[in-house]
Amino acid sequence: MSSIQTGFDPGVSVNQVIREHPGTVEVFNRFGIDSCCGGAAGMRDAALRDGADPEALLAAVRSAIEAAS
Repeated sequence: MSSIQTGFDPGVSVNQVIREHPGTVEVFNRFGIDSCCGGAAGMRDAALRDGADPEALLAAVRSAIEAAS
């Protein structure tokens, strides 16, 4: 089971989330999160860096993961 499923740690990198849950790439794109050059950052840090609301991003990622399950 992935770390995202077990604990949903907001510090998990964007790249790891996409690797484990490819359907989340659309969520990151919608929020303007750089998953190419900035994908090594944790989700919360990436949201702050790219001007997105961290809580809204985390909720959307969690929802996308749950919908795909």
